Amino acid sequence: MKIDVLSLFPEAFTSFLATSMVARALQKGAIEVALDDIRDYSTNKHRKVDDYPFGGFAGMVATPQPLWDAIKAKLQDGPASVIYFTPQGRRLNQKILLDYATESRIILICGHYKEIDQRIRRLAVSDEISLGDFVLSGGELAAQVFIDGLARLQDGVLSDIASAQSDSFYHQMLGFPCYTRPEEFMGQRVPDVLREGNHGKIEQWANAQASFLTKTRRPDLL
Repeated sequence: MKIDVLSLFPEAFTSFLATSMVARALQKGAIEVALDDIRDYSTNKHRKVDDYPFGGFAGMVATPQPLWDAIKAKLQDGPASVIYFTPQGRRLNQKILLDYATESRIILICGHYKEIDQRIRRLAVSDEISLGDFVLSGGELAAQVFIDGLARLQDGVLSDIASAQSDSFYHQMLGFPCYTRPEEFMGQRVPDVLREGNHGKIEQWANAQASFLTKTRRPDLL
């Protein structure tokens, strides 16, 4: 999977791309990430990429020309979904990640300022995604969350893909409680069923726990 990232702060991705499962996905060639500075596409001699909004509203707006030219340049390499991260987008969930995990190429737009010019959203953006009901200073963190979620779903990145398939939200359910050694800690013991080796009972226990957590914490998933 090739991921093109358009950002005003590509340096924000330096340590992120060198860490954990994302770094592993890059090393294995499961994903490829290209970072582009939107300012490099500005025709303004000062590399200016923002201006005051029409209507006299507060804040600044990302001008359309640099983004338009950046997207056009990326699409010369072939078709790709163009995703813009905005609080106005559909809320990110595991199904969205699973859908995009099968694509060969995507372009991510990291917005900044109050907004990007609406005409870019109409002309070039194919999907708008939000992390939730809050506002960040820019789209870089959202893009990193998205890349991380995609990376771990690529073949060969996780040591055991069954781990991802039992994660929260994979089957529209929350995950089940997990335990490891020692068997007792601070007076709390590991449930007996997990130590008895009966895989059928263990699976029943995990499903029951996941169902209970989903019903009590996230009934909207059911």
